[in-house]
Amino acid sequence: MPGMAAGRARQAAKPCDFRRPSAGDSAGAPPAQSGKVTALSEINEQTRKTNRETSMKTLRSNTHWLAAGLMAGTTALSPAFAQEDEVTITAVMHSGLRVLDPVITTAHITRNHGYMIYDVLTAVDADFTPQPQMADWEISEDGLVYTFTLRDGLMFHDGAPVTGADVVASLTRWGDRDSGGQLIFDVTESLEAPDDSTIVWTLSEPFPPLMDVISKQSAVPPFIMPARVAETPPSETITEYVGSGPFVFNEGEYEPGVSVTYEKFDDYVPRDGEVSWMAGPKEVKVDRVVWTTMPDNLTAINALVAGEIDYIEQLSIDLLPILESSPDVAVEMRDPLGYVTIGRPNHLHPPFDNKLIRQAAMDALSQENMLATMQGNPEYYNVCGAIFGCATPLGDETGSEPVTGGADIEAAQAKLEEAGYDGTPIVLMAPTDVVSLMNQPVVAAQALREAGFEVDMQSMDWQSVVQRRAQQNTIEDGGWNMFFTNWMVPEVSDPLINVMVNGRGDDAWFGWPDDPEIEEMRAAFVKATTPEEQKAIAVDIQAHVMDNVNYIMMGEYLIPQARRTTIENMIPSPVPVFWNMEKTSE
Repeated sequence: MPGMAAGRARQAAKPCDFRRPSAGDSAGAPPAQSGKVTALSEINEQTRKTNRETSMKTLRSNTHWLAAGLMAGTTALSPAFAQEDEVTITAVMHSGLRVLDPVITTAHITRNHGYMIYDVLTAVDADFTPQPQMADWEISEDGLVYTFTLRDGLMFHDGAPVTGADVVASLTRWGDRDSGGQLIFDVTESLEAPDDSTIVWTLSEPFPPLMDVISKQSAVPPFIMPARVAETPPSETITEYVGSGPFVFNEGEYEPGVSVTYEKFDDYVPRDGEVSWMAGPKEVKVDRVVWTTMPDNLTAINALVAGEIDYIEQLSIDLLPILESSPDVAVEMRDPLGYVTIGRPNHLHPPFDNKLIRQAAMDALSQENMLATMQGNPEYYNVCGAIFGCATPLGDETGSEPVTGGADIEAAQAKLEEAGYDGTPIVLMAPTDVVSLMNQPVVAAQALREAGFEVDMQSMDWQSVVQRRAQQNTIEDGGWNMFFTNWMVPEVSDPLINVMVNGRGDDAWFGWPDDPEIEEMRAAFVKATTPEEQKAIAVDIQAHVMDNVNYIMMGEYLIPQARRTTIENMIPSPVPVFWNMEKTSE
């Protein structure tokens, strides 16, 4: 079956081939370039210098904050958790949490929150193979009927059992929002629960990758909620946060964007099997997990060294030397497949409703400049034009020369002139609080200005970007033209999972391209019967995205995490999860 073939192909995915500098090549620095690109390189170096200077100022300004925390111990961060017999893990995630509905957004912090309190029917393991989680399944010989059977012991946090009706409502809401889910529901005849433990999904035609799509770990996993919650219209945000997952959301201690607390769900029954990525038993071995927000990465690093916190999800490469001398801290790559960073234009409003102007923006940008500013050290980034990832079976770099070959300011200027660009300002949203997102808008703004764009770079925190990017308002009414974001490579590895190649207009991902041609190619991908056919279609999609500029691929990178050595048995997975891990005494 094509879905199985696709699964086998994906097993061949390997870690990104990131460049490693040799002793004699100036630490892998790119060769000097001339003209305006050189000017950008100088700006990039100045940006890194400014970041370092700002970090040192922050270190001095936060001395009193850290000292106060050290005097109070870990209770400085969580005064309500002072019971000596409780085991609490305190983590600094990449962003504060404000959006609590994991179906309404693709924000990673909200997805991470979803995995804490909800569960899923099935989940992929490290080989990208779907495994049972809440349910086992059978597929009819003709590929039209999928029957799921819920395992025993499933219970929501309010004490109610999980039933088939809850699953049907949850999948239906998810299918309206998720890119792959939309394709499945295009061919769905019925989705029903004949009894409390059975779900029957009947299709009008085979959809071989169905199990791959519902088992994915992102961007919008099909989390199971009580039916009364899942019946919330997909265009509205849920207001009740009851799941059946391994942790309970403590709504009373939730401070939006500042702190969120999760408590062990004592009635959770882990499934059997082996732990692998999101599959296998979810055994919680601590009492509480607290996600707290800190002013910046340097403050978090010093708090980690001091023992005030236990874990940092993302580290600034420039600040890694601070941790080198700390024997109590482990720095590591949780996910060797890495991330991609991308720029997303808004296809609804001028000037990016014009294809030629989108192409001009892509011509103006350079992956090398962008990645060098983001990461600094070439060991941690890879120039890559493949929208499905350079190390994946579907990866191909057709048409990516405008971004992988360096900025072409003259070409960008010529396209702007041809398009009759009238100086309409570009509203570029610029998050200031996420290590892996704060540099891209700065580099892009300078490059776009050199090409002749007027740029209005508006600074805000990431959660404000998350909320604002979901609005289709005109620029005059608070809308936007472009933002940058990052994805794990597994999230973009095929046309069904990669939400940025969805061309369904208002039903597409933020930016809303109305692109019937790419939708035809995605539908053909579903029906492909061999990996070779799938690859050929993926290459066509790659070429189309590069020409139409549905989004701008800006390369791949790795980002390390850090933990106290007292934190053990953390699952190596693209998604940071807190089950299975243990916290030992100092």
